Amino acid sequence: MTHPLHVVILAAGQGSRMKSRLPKVLHAVAGKPMLHHVIDTARALGAAGIHTVIGHGADQVREATPAGDIRWVLQEEQLGTGHAVAQALPNIPDDARVLVLYGDVPLIDADTLGHLADQVSDAAISLLTVELENPDGYGRILRDHGGNVQAIVEQKDASSEQLRIREVNTGIMGLSARHLKDWLPRLSNSNAQGEYYLTDVIAMAVDNDVAVRVAHPATAYEVQGINNRIQLAELERWYQAQQAQRLMTAGVTLLDPARLDVRGTLETGQDVVIDVNAVFEGRVVLEEGVHIGPNCFIRDAVIRSGARIDANTVIDGADVGAGAQIGPFARLRPGTELAEGTKVGNFVETKKARVGQGSKINHLSYVGDAILGRNVNVGAGTITCNYDGVNKHQTRLGDGVFVGSNTALVAPVSVADNATIGAGSTITRDVEAEELAVARGRQRNIQNWPRPQKK
Repeated sequence: MTHPLHVVILAAGQGSRMKSRLPKVLHAVAGKPMLHHVIDTARALGAAGIHTVIGHGADQVREATPAGDIRWVLQEEQLGTGHAVAQALPNIPDDARVLVLYGDVPLIDADTLGHLADQVSDAAISLLTVELENPDGYGRILRDHGGNVQAIVEQKDASSEQLRIREVNTGIMGLSARHLKDWLPRLSNSNAQGEYYLTDVIAMAVDNDVAVRVAHPATAYEVQGINNRIQLAELERWYQAQQAQRLMTAGVTLLDPARLDVRGTLETGQDVVIDVNAVFEGRVVLEEGVHIGPNCFIRDAVIRSGARIDANTVIDGADVGAGAQIGPFARLRPGTELAEGTKVGNFVETKKARVGQGSKINHLSYVGDAILGRNVNVGAGTITCNYDGVNKHQTRLGDGVFVGSNTALVAPVSVADNATIGAGSTITRDVEAEELAVARGRQRNIQNWPRPQKK
């Protein structure tokens, strides 16, 4: 029978070197808190239980991580990694395999952990190690002449000879719950830190003739922990470099792969072009032939085939139709749905607006809570007055409507097919099909007007 997999995530540390009021594990990589990366990886493994040990900033961590599948474990005193894991053990069944992960090691890969977990049994524990050019700060792996792991020595307790070892402990390991429940109560804090080290169970395993299996990550970045903002930035750039490589392999042209930020999931078709400093958040889909100009921000949006998004455009929660042209300096807010061949130009803002095929809102306008038919032309400076101070109201423009510049459409209002609105109008009543509506004050020309003079 397969032993269930339980994951213990250690996230109780203060992270003083971050110099922040925010708990370390809530600092973001790729727009997502480090801890959330680790939790998502645990879910990808199909873990039967996810036990997250918290301490400093415990309330903040819980509030920032709404999830019904997490069992929170409070470590009131931070007495070391062995002590932290021990707090979670009462909720883990004896027949379980246990993976110990860290909330500040966000980019560990599920495949790496799956291989680690597969090696765990009542006869073996599994340890994730890596060789580093500069192993400073890490516990060193001690092996015998046959290459078998014998123990881990923490840097502060290591001899000068041991400090020359380049194979280091990542802290990530897999063990049976039975072994943990036997060994953790026997840990000692007689060391330089005065803490109960989880790594001491390696020597206990050797003493009990339990095999120590070793696995390695594909890259050292997978197991890089974050202790300060410099390391946070380094890991962010590595992550983004991987995203850039993935996109280019899939047929995307990145005009500068070093100036791209993907903070969620980005799905792309062929022949997509992305200019510099584009930021993608949430779930974004760029279909075939889409062009993204420089300095664009796109979140939770679908950009359909052949659409062009020009420079400095913000798109949030919108669906942009095939062949549409957006920007520069446009803002599409949530609920915007643009049909094929539409145009939304510079300094135009839309919100909860459905815009029909071929319609144009070319510049300096606000269109919110509106439904526009096909081939509508909205002139510069037009606004839909959709909010009365309490409720939102809708504006409807039929097919072929022409709205002159500097028009205010006071909702609720409807303008039927092929009607025309004269420039400078304030429209407060419905307009029927084919009608011309003009609603503005009569012009007066005063002859021989004396201009004011300076006194």
